[in-house]
Amino acid sequence: MYKNKDQKNNNNTPSELNSINKWRANMGAFQVTFLLLYVYLISESSSLFSSCKLRRKFYLNDMHKPGDVVLGGLFEVHYTSVFPKLSFTSEPNQLSCQGFDTAGFRHAMTMAFAIDEINKNPNLLPNVTLGYSLYDNCATLVIGFSAALLLASGQEEQFLLQEECLGTPPVLGIVGDSFSTFSIATSDVLGLFNLPIVSYYATCSCLSDRQRFPSFFRTIPSDAFQVRAMIKILKRFGWTWAGLLVSDDDYGLHVSQTFQSDLAQSGGGCLAYSEILPWGENPAELKRIVEIMKRSTARVVIVFAHQIHMIQLMEEVVRENVTGLQWIASEAWSAAAVLQTPRFMPYLSGTLGIAIRRGEILGLRDFLLRIRPDLHIISSSNTYGHKVCTGQEDLESLGTEFLDVSDLRPEYNIYKAVYALAYALDDMLQCEPGRGPFSGHSCATLQILKPWQLIHYLEKVNFTTSFGDQVSFDENGDALPIYDVMNWLWLPDGRTKVHSVGLVKKLASKGEELTLDEEKIFWNFDSKQSPLSVCSESCPPGTRMARKKGQPFCCFDCVPCSEGKFSNDTDSMECTSCPEDFWSNVQRDHCIPKKTEFLSYHEPLGICLTTTSLLGTFICAVVLGIFTYHRSTPMVRANNSELSFLLLLSLKSCFLCSLLFIGRPSLWTCQLRHAAFGISFVLCVSCILVKTIVVLAVFKASKPGGGASLKWFGAVQQRGTVLVLTSIQAAICTAWIVSASPAPHKNTQYHNDKIVYECVVGSTVGFAVLLSYVGFLAILSFLLAFLARNLPDNFNEAKLITFSMLIFCAVWVAFVPAYVNSPGKYSDAVEVFAILASSFGLLLALFGPKCYIILLRPERNTKKAIMGRSITKT
Repeated sequence: MYKNKDQKNNNNTPSELNSINKWRANMGAFQVTFLLLYVYLISESSSLFSSCKLRRKFYLNDMHKPGDVVLGGLFEVHYTSVFPKLSFTSEPNQLSCQGFDTAGFRHAMTMAFAIDEINKNPNLLPNVTLGYSLYDNCATLVIGFSAALLLASGQEEQFLLQEECLGTPPVLGIVGDSFSTFSIATSDVLGLFNLPIVSYYATCSCLSDRQRFPSFFRTIPSDAFQVRAMIKILKRFGWTWAGLLVSDDDYGLHVSQTFQSDLAQSGGGCLAYSEILPWGENPAELKRIVEIMKRSTARVVIVFAHQIHMIQLMEEVVRENVTGLQWIASEAWSAAAVLQTPRFMPYLSGTLGIAIRRGEILGLRDFLLRIRPDLHIISSSNTYGHKVCTGQEDLESLGTEFLDVSDLRPEYNIYKAVYALAYALDDMLQCEPGRGPFSGHSCATLQILKPWQLIHYLEKVNFTTSFGDQVSFDENGDALPIYDVMNWLWLPDGRTKVHSVGLVKKLASKGEELTLDEEKIFWNFDSKQSPLSVCSESCPPGTRMARKKGQPFCCFDCVPCSEGKFSNDTDSMECTSCPEDFWSNVQRDHCIPKKTEFLSYHEPLGICLTTTSLLGTFICAVVLGIFTYHRSTPMVRANNSELSFLLLLSLKSCFLCSLLFIGRPSLWTCQLRHAAFGISFVLCVSCILVKTIVVLAVFKASKPGGGASLKWFGAVQQRGTVLVLTSIQAAICTAWIVSASPAPHKNTQYHNDKIVYECVVGSTVGFAVLLSYVGFLAILSFLLAFLARNLPDNFNEAKLITFSMLIFCAVWVAFVPAYVNSPGKYSDAVEVFAILASSFGLLLALFGPKCYIILLRPERNTKKAIMGRSITKT
């Protein structure tokens, strides 16, 4: 087990916690205060300012090895401390650190091993021996900061002041600290002197601020990357509704801010709740947080906190028996053995976590086996009264945690940090005079060496470890980010196993890449599958998401798409309008072609009208045949039989022209239908008008001295009159078609889900003139026939013409409002009906009585019978 970064001691005094909070609030003032304290503690100038004397020593747990160049290290070898009373007297105050941390000691020994390995490598820093000065921070901010000051200043009792400070500083760089808060404090002050610090475990994204921390580097990814990795996992499994728990320190608070910001920008989900886990014993607050977790519908809980927080939280979770949660662990506790107990595993089994990249360090275990207390002292005294080890004990047979090198994670980061400093120093020492990167193309040397010069090379370092991982730093001092994805298993035999199920790393080309072997993931649910954690169920195709008022965007209702719109994706934000000729289906998940509507030959209405039209045509043909067969009879010959035949042909055309209004409109049918209708009816009405005039002329000619009337209105004039009247209508139609031709049109105004094919008249004026001309002739015929209605019945047709014209005018007067108010195909049906009704009215009124006499009363089909009444009156 290794300790979590940023973990604070439960025994920390309130004054220390207050100092940390003040640090966050006003770091600039803290820098000045500690810098002045630092200057006062290490030296007191004589009256002549010729020498400086150390006024006070920090008595800290440490371990040293001399070398040409010394590297410093800060590690948590003890995890609690008893604070001495600090004073500015020369009397030393002994610091007491308690609680030996085996993993922390292994971390320190890893740095010692890396330096030993570098010293044995002839290809890296030849002729230069590295040394180290390692200090125990005792998981306490003041101690860690004091150790950093010692590394920066050294502990020489007295030194002479020179005009120029030359020579190698006490340490060239520091590996550490493991805590973000400690690293912030150390870097804030030591950064003023450009002393490079390479942390192996501080992940706070705030440390990427190059303006504030110009000398800080790290071999562990920033929390910003870890946050993005977490969001990748959430998206992978469709978890859009999660809870967030963070620790109350720089680590947790920065993560909380970054996580919420990145999650909102990614649109990958929402937080059901975000809570801060308290430090120390606070049962009431923990109970409140667990109650929130119980009530929430979020099944996923993300925790950025430390082992101590998780232990306290899980105690309350077990007490409340909160099950059915999918835990996601930050690297601070993703491999914490202290949580992998039979008491907690029923709840934590199946946990997914982000872990520091695992590495292998060949030879480390053998090095650890050779460690002897008398040679490697990092504890100032035996404060526990226990027997001191001699170094002769057989450690290999014990199988202790100290020797477990199967899962090297922070150790691997320490190893890379030491090598990064070594490679930077090696590059610096290989500089050729006159070709250096500094002023005047100068180079740095061990004799004249300034820490900021090493920073220049550290920024450009790039090497590959024996495990195959590339190590370099970006412009913010962050290493190339890479994490393992871990999964917790609770085996049937009661053992626990934390195994890797994937990898998340940053690619230069396309951002972060998440690789998961989902078949290896253990899910602690009855279904043995990934849980569902959403505020609202996904909206199926055919619906859109409508956000619930006052709630996060992940909480929504699924609203069906309106007519004419569709959505074919899950969780569509908006419905898309269908193309013009398409309409949404019933499910609203795709568009289908709109139904088409026109007066068709295949529908009942079209069939009826077609049948009626053909029936009228057939009757006209029958009547024409009857009249042809009986053309020599007085009934047919009376009143210009030629006009009767022409009238029958025009009526036949009227019946047939109605067929042009049935069927899908095309350009030629649209142009022809009104022209044929107008010309046919004008021809028909012209014949009736001429027949009416002939009746009047015949009656006038039958009186003494009236024979001249027929001379001026003979057969030629009658034909000419019909031709002229019809030609006028033909000219009107021609002008209409040429100027603004009727055309087919797809009308979508009547029905949204239908396309109504119709003919637009093109010119309303042209259509109105056409109808007006027909109406004018019909009214004129009606008036003339009405004036002649009292002529002798036996030989005049005035009454029949009057009746037929009355029917004709009534039909077309009723047609206008019906046509205007009939949508789509029904307007065509109304026009066809008007054509057929008026045609049948004319046919039956004019030819019905004649056919009756010809066929059924032949005795009346004689000249005498026709002229009988007139002779009697004479």
